[in-house]
Amino acid sequence: MNILDRYHAMEYGPAPEARNEADAWLAARDFGKALFIDGGWKAATGGKTFETSEPSSGKLLAKVSDASAADIDAAVAAATKALPKWSASTGYQRAKVLYAIGRAMQRHQRLFAVLESIDNGKPIRESRDIDVPLAIRHFIHHAGWAQALDKDFPGHKGVGVVGQIIPWNFPLLMLAWKIAPALAAGCTVVLKPAEFTPLTAILFAEICERAGVPKGVVNIVHGGPEAGAAIVNHAGIQKIAFTGSSEVGKIIRKATAGSGKKLSLELGGKSAFIVFEDADLDSAVEGLVDGIWFNQGQVCCAGSRLLVQEGIADALIAKVKTRMSRLRVGSPLDKNTDIGPLVDLTQLDRVKGLVAEGAKQGAVCWQPDAALPSSGYYHLPTLATGVSPANILAQEEVFGPVLATMTFRNTEEAIELANNTRYGLAASVWSENINLALHVAPQLKAGVVWVNGTNMFDAACGFGGYRESGFGREGGREGMFEYLAAKLPLGPVIKPATTSAQPVEQADGTAIDRTAKLFIGGKQVRPDGNYSLAVATAKGKLAGEVGLGNRKDIRDAVAAARACKAWPEATAYNRSQVLYYLAENLSGRAGEFAFRLTELTGATPKAAREEVDQSIERLFLYAGLADKFEGRVHQPPARAVTLALHEPVGVVGIVAPDASPLLGLISLIAPALAMGNTVVAVPSERYPLLATDLYQVIEYSDVPAGAINIVTGRSAELAGVLAKHDDVDGLWIFADADTCAKAEAESIGNLKRVWSGNGRGLDWASDEAAGDAFLRRAIEVKNVWVPYGD
Repeated sequence: MNILDRYHAMEYGPAPEARNEADAWLAARDFGKALFIDGGWKAATGGKTFETSEPSSGKLLAKVSDASAADIDAAVAAATKALPKWSASTGYQRAKVLYAIGRAMQRHQRLFAVLESIDNGKPIRESRDIDVPLAIRHFIHHAGWAQALDKDFPGHKGVGVVGQIIPWNFPLLMLAWKIAPALAAGCTVVLKPAEFTPLTAILFAEICERAGVPKGVVNIVHGGPEAGAAIVNHAGIQKIAFTGSSEVGKIIRKATAGSGKKLSLELGGKSAFIVFEDADLDSAVEGLVDGIWFNQGQVCCAGSRLLVQEGIADALIAKVKTRMSRLRVGSPLDKNTDIGPLVDLTQLDRVKGLVAEGAKQGAVCWQPDAALPSSGYYHLPTLATGVSPANILAQEEVFGPVLATMTFRNTEEAIELANNTRYGLAASVWSENINLALHVAPQLKAGVVWVNGTNMFDAACGFGGYRESGFGREGGREGMFEYLAAKLPLGPVIKPATTSAQPVEQADGTAIDRTAKLFIGGKQVRPDGNYSLAVATAKGKLAGEVGLGNRKDIRDAVAAARACKAWPEATAYNRSQVLYYLAENLSGRAGEFAFRLTELTGATPKAAREEVDQSIERLFLYAGLADKFEGRVHQPPARAVTLALHEPVGVVGIVAPDASPLLGLISLIAPALAMGNTVVAVPSERYPLLATDLYQVIEYSDVPAGAINIVTGRSAELAGVLAKHDDVDGLWIFADADTCAKAEAESIGNLKRVWSGNGRGLDWASDEAAGDAFLRRAIEVKNVWVPYGD
């Protein structure tokens, strides 16, 4: 073949990465003593091990210590012992340690990259150019947060001992995402890497030794489900951070219910890759390669659903097939490889099974005509066309190099298709019209949206999802909050509600009997069951009756809240005006509400009037903050800006306390409304008339129908209904410990965000029971990446 022939063929020769240093590192270690606990290396109790193999060949790499529950106990004990001194250290002292870790990783970054590709199977270009540099970036970035903690997070401190469980698709990067903010916050760590990919975590533990990390601050324990369950259930751990499948995330949510543990979950995804007809198709194709075939599609935010506008569908699909035919499948240590092996035979079998099922359900699955290596867990890139929205390839996370394609006619249909998933992690929008892109991005139910790009990450920008993609954020300012706790003004333990004997009738028999109804969709309606609940005065007399709401009433209220578009779509300024108007109208009836408080609770007239005045003041506070608690603009080290937008959680269920029944109810409803949520509130079971008296105030305060819905009744029963309802996006509950725990456990259907008092009330009159801490619970942070330049 002459030079001209070679030029036209453009064939690549092999360009293997040297692995001799990595092999020498592997040969020099005793992986039977791979548990890093209290600054030392230990074997698992009983000497149990598991095997880790090379995905490109199936060859054994090492037999690694398999931690038992006893080993987890030892790691938690070490972290607990180290916590007081580490959390009491200055931000500067912690910053120096984080910086030292980052610098030490830089010195060994090539070894990290080669080990990652050997152990995981991802192409060396990805581990060398993306994973390792970004992991280093996280430690150096969070060194800055450590030193700025007191200034930027006043009143907060580290949550305590943190249990962290990470997956196998980004072993080192996920470790950095978890450990860096935890150390910056003053927490100590017990981290469990995935069984498939333990090697870079072991090298990282060696880095911790060299970088001067105090003993017990970082503990790394390897193992399988037993070790993971021991971390999740350990009473000595104050927070769990988990990245992995939605199924396991639900198990963890249920296991931690009622424990008081802080929880963040970064789970699966089925991200939409939306291409409009005015997009640069060649750029979109390259973005698509990065979106779905990056790391063999083993990415939680992989753009695995291609939604393309009908007019350009044929042209784009043709370009995609041409590009797929040129993807190089081969050794992960070859610098020319685009697609390496899947991590394990079980994963390969799963992907094959899903592709077969998708074809059975009507999808046309196309693969390029290419040979696979003779050994290893390889799967050809696959394009599925003719995919219906209900096809398994459009609904289930494949976690492999498989792209499902659908078409849309207009913008509204694109948004509807994109949101037709139980997940909500990421999305990509491709259009040369930035107005269109920024019109679509806020309407997508996803925690991250990339405009004309994909898989852009940075330590300064939060990452995380909605719905069954979990809750909480990693990275940036919002990621720091996941490892911090503010001291809320706790009140007394809340006792379970008891059904008391029917109170005696009022002495004055001249009053006209009136039973307060429910408030749903802007109207007062009778309860579905036509039962009522008697309400007693402080003296045991009958004050009145309220409707006894049931499951059907909650369903109606949630439907009304979901149907209310006027409130979440209103400007923050308009929401502010309505809240001010609510406060104004409540003020006009302050004497009436104070009298009712005295009648029902026995409070002195002075104390009752103070509670009403505080309720009005709280409405004023959130009215004023409605257009001031805003997002941010991040400037990552790339030609892009990241818009951290504050969005409402959605439909928020609220179970209000008996203590301070008016102030407690308003302190919960007002911040939720201020951020654009719609509310289904269950007021105090003992004093519900204070809520029913609010109906008229709401009706003449310009609150859109459905923005506030109130269902009176048994708090524990109705809390359970709200927890199980998959159209409720968040639940705030202040009730007895058992009711709170059950609500958390029953919330796993859609993994809604639950904030409970864990059986304790709050001092609702205190300044700490208001403000930013409540507003943060009322929002989701969506990071929209907007690149710029040619």
